Amino acid sequence: MGKLNPETAQTIWDLQKQLLEIIDTAKTLELSLFESFGETDRSVIYLDELQSIAEQATDRFSRFSVFQSRIANAQPPVPSDIIELVNRTIENTQQKIPALERSIQEIRHEGELS
Repeated sequence: MGKLNPETAQTIWDLQKQLLEIIDTAKTLELSLFESFGETDRSVIYLDELQSIAEQATDRFSRFSVFQSRIANAQPPVPSDIIELVNRTIENTQQKIPALERSIQEIRHEGELS
């Protein structure tokens, strides 16, 4: 069975946890916004953005899950192209998470929700 180094594996688990939190927060806020305002011209924009945020976080979470599965099924050593792709995905996700979190905060603020 192939394995990532422990630091990379932990980074993936930490990012997946953050992504799950983003999904949960976006979906909770989406429901709150819908229950408070329904589907108005203004709220539909926010509802769509929250759906997009949840989808982006879900997609990134799924990519890590696929990597973990492929690596577990690989025979040592793990192919270098997979390691490179994992590292690029980690870096990209680390840069994207703050933007997703900011977007949620902006929607919460603009939608006057707490």
